[in-house]
Amino acid sequence: MHLVTEAIVCAVRPHGEAGAIVRLLSPDHGLIAGYIRGGRSRTMRPVLQPGNVVTAEFRGRVEGQLPGLIVEPLHNRALLMSEPLAADAISWVCALTAAALPERHPYPSLHAGLDGVLLAIEAAPSARRWVPGLIAFEGLVLGALGYGGSLPETLEASRHQLAEHVFVDHRADIMAARDRLIDRLEKVNAS
Repeated sequence: MHLVTEAIVCAVRPHGEAGAIVRLLSPDHGLIAGYIRGGRSRTMRPVLQPGNVVTAEFRGRVEGQLPGLIVEPLHNRALLMSEPLAADAISWVCALTAAALPERHPYPSLHAGLDGVLLAIEAAPSARRWVPGLIAFEGLVLGALGYGGSLPETLEASRHQLAEHVFVDHRADIMAARDRLIDRLEKVNAS
């Protein structure tokens, strides 16, 4: 396997002493995981922040094997991670993408939707401007996984649909990331 593509960093998990397993969303290849040697180094940490856009080169000998991965930054959103509300929103949409989607199934509309939500969070200081896009993205994920029906119109409705359909038993930690975002949004709205 040899693949070069533009992709959005969705999840990073430590592996070994200094490596990392990174899950990226590509428009044409879907969610792909790869191993980066030195992925936890000081130089790689800012590049591998969820929400960043990278050029990814995957190399593997066997199709079923976890490929090696080399990334080059294209668009860095690491500065947003110092803003608590933006950081929670980016963490949530990237965690949702990494946990909900099957690997190597192309979802061009979800890639475009994720990129759009991330751009809205980056551009808008007020959550009022990007929360509707976040809800729409959650609806896109539900629809792509076959749980279309009525699309959620509120954060509470989409939470119910995600918890009921996508993360039924085993992803309480993923929903906890969403709950942190909702708590932060409620605090911002209260002040």
